Amino acid sequence: MAARFALVLGLAAAACGPGHNSGASGDGGAADGPFKPIDAFAGPYPDFPTTPIIDGGAPGNSGMLFGSASGSAAAGGPCLVEPEPGTLYPNNWLRPRFTWVPAGGDNLFELTLTAPNEVNPLVVYTTNTTYTMDGATWQLLAQHVVDAPIVVSVRGAVYDSASGTLTAGPDGGQLGTISIAPAAAPGAIVYWTTSDGTLLRGFHIGDESVTDIATPAQASTACIGCHSATPDGKFVGFSASANPGDGDPATIGLLTSDGSASAAPFISPSAQTLLARQDQELPVFSAAHWQAGDRVSVQMFPVNNQFEITWTDLEASSTDEGVGWGVVARTGDANGAAYASFAHSSDTLLYVSAAGSIGAGVTVTDGDLATVPYGARAGGTATPIAGANTTEYNEFYPTFSPDDRYVAFNRVPTGQSSYNDNQSELFAIPAAGGTPVRLAANDPPSCSNQASPGVTNSWPKWSPGATDANGKRYYWLTFSSTRGAGNPQLYVTALVDDGTTLTTYPALYLWNQPATENNHTPAWDNFDVPIE
Repeated sequence: MAARFALVLGLAAAACGPGHNSGASGDGGAADGPFKPIDAFAGPYPDFPTTPIIDGGAPGNSGMLFGSASGSAAAGGPCLVEPEPGTLYPNNWLRPRFTWVPAGGDNLFELTLTAPNEVNPLVVYTTNTTYTMDGATWQLLAQHVVDAPIVVSVRGAVYDSASGTLTAGPDGGQLGTISIAPAAAPGAIVYWTTSDGTLLRGFHIGDESVTDIATPAQASTACIGCHSATPDGKFVGFSASANPGDGDPATIGLLTSDGSASAAPFISPSAQTLLARQDQELPVFSAAHWQAGDRVSVQMFPVNNQFEITWTDLEASSTDEGVGWGVVARTGDANGAAYASFAHSSDTLLYVSAAGSIGAGVTVTDGDLATVPYGARAGGTATPIAGANTTEYNEFYPTFSPDDRYVAFNRVPTGQSSYNDNQSELFAIPAAGGTPVRLAANDPPSCSNQASPGVTNSWPKWSPGATDANGKRYYWLTFSSTRGAGNPQLYVTALVDDGTTLTTYPALYLWNQPATENNHTPAWDNFDVPIE
């Protein structure tokens, strides 16, 4: 099993009692109410078929050719790259797909899944290098095999169709375990793709395809990029640019997230003028400031040649500073600011403090993480996050967990750019400060001949809710990585807090996204994305 990384936090176990949800999922999933755990060792259940599945033109006597259907830990077999051994699935995931890289000239494969409370193993013989479980079996498995090891093995052999025999193998195969959490991953992901122009697309966890959310044409511009959800999920705020190349200089746009890309009716003419100012990036919002009379966007904007955290009153009656817009003061921090976002349970802003140059409000080479009060638009005293404000590392892309207990972020050695750096890795740290933990999700499968640093793990975003079950709190995080074929693609990983230790897991690939596209900068929230 892939290594897991743990961080001792000294948190009270009572804070994570069963049946409490932090953050609302808004999608009717398991995170909306108390989770009633199922005894993972009840049963046994007949969820898997009694006979092997013959797939992809495999010969009907494949079982006899392979002999025993049990796997082996011996070396020399196919490399299982999806799911990576050690993975933890949310129980509302799209149907699991199993993908492997053949060893030698293998052209016939045996995939086996066994679980302690299943009557039969699932055995598949196929000539393909991938197999996707059927939906009905997955739904039963997600109910019946909870927090219990599912052993996965893949073996390969060379089959000669002319003689109907194996000319080599079967090999020893790869053996590993996966498991299913007693928790769903709520909300919807909206991401940026740069293939064939720029575009925002979205989906719910469990969807097997993606939906177009907004195009440059719908936004009356040439490029759309950095984005986030409004607190009600009905709108997506984004950076927009008339430059289709690198997307700079940018202005701010706001359209519905249901795919119709309709304009927001509450934006006043003065606010529209303010949002159209150039060099604004990355609009974010807070539930505490999203009602009539106090509807605010916060974004990065250069003031006196330095990027600052600024606010814009979306119902403004004037474009004057202090009325329609203003700067959030950061007392004690004279540096520029980048990549600001709101907390969920307090009126706090999280941001990157950088003494050096800042590109487009997000790109830094010497970033440190800090917080500052929003202070009714006035700001307050800036506070560095101990452990994420080092001189050794450039820390960037911070994001609060849905309960504001943790901050996930990226880092590279100081002096290296935060922009598209293949040395970038993901970390999590208590929001109050502490020792960062490197996420296991950074690492590609050990047999894939890839390693991190080297695969550009970037732009982490938490799901909009966390679920408590059986004395643990289950968090989910999405990010972009260039593992696989080398183009950026989206992944999801689990982080589980038992009140003392935060355990992290390998990454799950989202196979519903177009595999050949360049997909990046995901935002995960209660977007009003159409349900598949």
